[in-house]
Amino acid sequence: MSNPVLVCALRRINAFKVLADALKRLTQCREKLSKSGSLLQAVMALTPEVTIRQAILFFTEMDFVTGKMCFYLSAALCRYDGNVVKSICFSCLVGESQRCHAESLFTSLQTGAQILCTVLLIKPGAWSHSLARILRKLDLEKFSVVGMKHINLEPDIALGLLSSEVKQDPAVLEAHCTYLTSGTALVLCLQRPNAVKKLIDLLGPEDPKLAQALDPFLWRAQYGISAVQNGFYGSKSYQIAVRDMKLFFPEGLCCAECQTLEEEEV
Repeated sequence: MSNPVLVCALRRINAFKVLADALKRLTQCREKLSKSGSLLQAVMALTPEVTIRQAILFFTEMDFVTGKMCFYLSAALCRYDGNVVKSICFSCLVGESQRCHAESLFTSLQTGAQILCTVLLIKPGAWSHSLARILRKLDLEKFSVVGMKHINLEPDIALGLLSSEVKQDPAVLEAHCTYLTSGTALVLCLQRPNAVKKLIDLLGPEDPKLAQALDPFLWRAQYGISAVQNGFYGSKSYQIAVRDMKLFFPEGLCCAECQTLEEEEV
């Protein structure tokens, strides 16, 4: 090959799916790129096994920067032709408290999923009738409850739990805030390997109807009534989980000392 290539090792939750979607969108712009005299092509590893083999081929352990903001590895290979270099940037917002922990990437991948914490908020009306069944489900999914409290959400805290999509519609935003502050909610801090993603997968889509169509055993499909009264809030990322733990459990958690919690000062 006469031209150089750019090799990237990328890490994040659902890395393979997210990167595949990004590259699919990129192909839609190829015609425009071709007209500019530069053709960008990209390929990616499709499985974790292939990714590891390619990572060992292109990188050494000293080349990697690892952190607690991401969990799965993927790799992309980009080629450019002509005199114009086209670049693809993948980035994420990291809170001020984010710390980079020096570790061997290959060792961490061989070790497996880390034990992490996440936050589950059972919304008003949902937990008072179904708490025993919900706790049973958590136990079956190997979650440990390391924090629990009743709370009456203040409007500003309720607002912070809502997605940017909800905040775009004033009427929908008011409906969500009114519901979240209408009664007592139950907040749980849960611990297990890969806790954040596992909980999100169990809850399903925000809209119970969509969850029902996808899988009737998803928790929002079983306990949700509407897109507003959907039963649960779950931390959507590790950074948000850390924020939620500090918000709802400033006094600390009832669990053994954990490296990830120490690093995040939880």
